[in-house]
Amino acid sequence: MAARVLLQRRAAASLTATLLAGGIVLIPAMAHAEAPSDYRSKKPIYDDFDASPVNKPSQPPSQPSLTPTIASPRREDSFSVALEPTGPRGPTPTDRLAAQIRVGRLWLYRQASRAEDAVNAGMDRVFDLETSFTSTLASLAPPRESGERLMPGVVYVLVAAMAGSIVARNRGFVLRTATPLVFGVGAAWTVLPITSRNVADLAWRYEKRFPAVADAHLRAREGVEKGWHFAKVHVDVGKQKVDEAVTEARETIESWIRKGK
Repeated sequence: MAARVLLQRRAAASLTATLLAGGIVLIPAMAHAEAPSDYRSKKPIYDDFDASPVNKPSQPPSQPSLTPTIASPRREDSFSVALEPTGPRGPTPTDRLAAQIRVGRLWLYRQASRAEDAVNAGMDRVFDLETSFTSTLASLAPPRESGERLMPGVVYVLVAAMAGSIVARNRGFVLRTATPLVFGVGAAWTVLPITSRNVADLAWRYEKRFPAVADAHLRAREGVEKGWHFAKVHVDVGKQKVDEAVTEARETIESWIRKGK
């Protein structure tokens, strides 16, 4: 009996010692589970209450981690990378402006080239006309070995034309116009035959460009030549008659003189 009581007391003492040791071990854990010191300064729990707990899940308090973490790209960076075009880039406003300036410069260059070509062509035509005019005038002059001089011959032609206008000043309009021309042309063919021939050939080359004018010139020339031929024939006939008359008169006078002796 005494032994049983002694065993019960030992068992109770060991149980008490075990409970005391367990309580000492559990005291730090219970102290760690207590609320923080600033618990009284926080707002009541109903202020942070959210009606949609699904949209805002609760997150445990972050604990410092000893493992290195890799920084993930920000949302804005990933969004800008996603928006960058992957195809060919279009022309910028600077490129379009440069293209327009290039077009304008090319247009100005073409216009300047056309103006320069037109001026050069005009100057070439002027030089050609000047060369043709000078060569034509040089071709009209008589050669030096002919002995024909232009200066006194031209003066004689002008004097003859003025004399014709004086002769026909009281005549009709046609005669007043034609007489100086006839006198001048006649004096030119008499005083300046080579120059007159050159001028006639030049006029004929220009007249052949207009068939009607050339035909009229040929008809007029034929009429003048026929009239000149007839006039020459009549002059020859008249000269012959005058010579015959003079001869007869001389013979008659000589016969009278013989008879008188």
